[in-house]
Amino acid sequence: MDNVLFERRDGLAIVTLSRPSRLNAVTPALVEDLHTVLDELAADSSVYVVVLTGAGRGFCSGMDIAGGDPGSSDEGRMQRIYRGISRGGEAVARLREIPQPVIAALHGPVAGMGISLALACDLRIADATTKFVSPFTDLGLSGGDVGLSWLLPRLVGPAKAAEILYRSQTLTADQLDGLGVFTRLTPAGGDLDAALELAAELAAKSPYGLRHTKELLNLSLDAPGLRQHLAIENRTQTMAFFTEDFAEGLTAAAERRPPVFRNR
Repeated sequence: MDNVLFERRDGLAIVTLSRPSRLNAVTPALVEDLHTVLDELAADSSVYVVVLTGAGRGFCSGMDIAGGDPGSSDEGRMQRIYRGISRGGEAVARLREIPQPVIAALHGPVAGMGISLALACDLRIADATTKFVSPFTDLGLSGGDVGLSWLLPRLVGPAKAAEILYRSQTLTADQLDGLGVFTRLTPAGGDLDAALELAAELAAKSPYGLRHTKELLNLSLDAPGLRQHLAIENRTQTMAFFTEDFAEGLTAAAERRPPVFRNR
């Protein structure tokens, strides 16, 4: 893979968008590399937490418009663009669907699809240089960009999301932090270290607990009601009682020591 770097480290995985000369602007090749990494993570029980970041001065500057239309011998332009956008949306959905919690380490420009990738992560650590750029209505596009109009209202509320997208706003790190977008805001250059610190903290938790909490939180966003969601929670929690890690958690609590989970 030329566009996405992938590193495993003690129960963690670091995924880095790697087109720094273009501020990690998204191309079809980058999207396919991201799909490859996410598919591998979905099947990897040895990775408990994932950190997603961008190489160089920015996290992701959105679609690489300067990259042009790649062209195809058997598709029209509309079909090619639709396919490319659809694959980008699938990558955003896949970030939410993989079983590991994903922490975004954000810095510099986060624009277009970059916002969707950031919001699809479970938690976000950002440094002071971070800014969200949503230029869609200024470009003649809609704010419904690879999941953005679904993700943003759920994080900042529908009215604020409407204002941001209608007005094509650029938001600073302080403004975003005030809206509750970030788990933590760091000085410039501190986002990745802080994200790795948080990832290491989460990786020491129960792997079963992490994976199924993420699953339940995702399901809750579309749950038709409390009783239907309770049924899923009840089954999930009952299964946890039969894991070895639950017994270890109880023993560690009684012995006043940190638990040592083995994903069993």
